[in-house]
Amino acid sequence: MHSYTKAESRERGKLFRQGFRQSFADCVDPDIKRRIERIDQAAAERGALEMAALHEVRAKARQDLAAAKAVERTAPRADKPAARETRKHAEQRVRLAERAVHKAERS
Repeated sequence: MHSYTKAESRERGKLFRQGFRQSFADCVDPDIKRRIERIDQAAAERGALEMAALHEVRAKARQDLAAAKAVERTAPRADKPAARETRKHAEQRVRLAERAVHKAERS
């Protein structure tokens, strides 16, 4: 996964267009390739960090859901509705976290 900043996207696009024009003359400047690779490497590192953080969030959400289910199962009758709501909120957080991870893995 790559995570480009807006400035990196603009710079990479500009460099790509310059390289594309130069390729018609078969004299592509190697500095352009190096700068594009440097931008890609920085974006890949940032993307890997963001993906790891998303996986951590998903793992924590799953742990919280397991704890909420255990509390709901062991709650006395008077506390069941509150425990059920807590479990539902935990399930929603898990769904959101899994959706974010899935979306990031696709791109």
